[in-house]
Amino acid sequence: MTKQGIYEKITDKLVFGENISQTAQFVESGNADVGIIALSLALAPVMANKGKYFEVPQDLYPPLDQGAIVIKASQKKEQAKQFLVYLKTSESVSLLQRYGFKLPEPAKDAAAPSSKDKKKKEKKS
Repeated sequence: MTKQGIYEKITDKLVFGENISQTAQFVESGNADVGIIALSLALAPVMANKGKYFEVPQDLYPPLDQGAIVIKASQKKEQAKQFLVYLKTSESVSLLQRYGFKLPEPAKDAAAPSSKDKKKKEKKS
């Protein structure tokens, strides 16, 4: 809102939820006319037919990176590891994408030579 120059104009009308779920409840119940919520909540079945949504262009906010880890002190490490494996399956990836999650680009192996480096090496041979 700041980048679009509207924050100062509407600041006295803003109501903040304690968390994203509460904010979604404000919108779903009609207690708020508009809400900025996670896309995954806007696409969820309970909200899907409640109104319209607009995706805020990604250049207007910093990336919202999320991750999953297995905690060292976990009492259920094997189940947690299995869950991490599941998160990488095509079924899980498809589900995440359906609810608006963007997946990171695969990391490039810095040690692997680029096609440009390979061509240079071929010319030298």
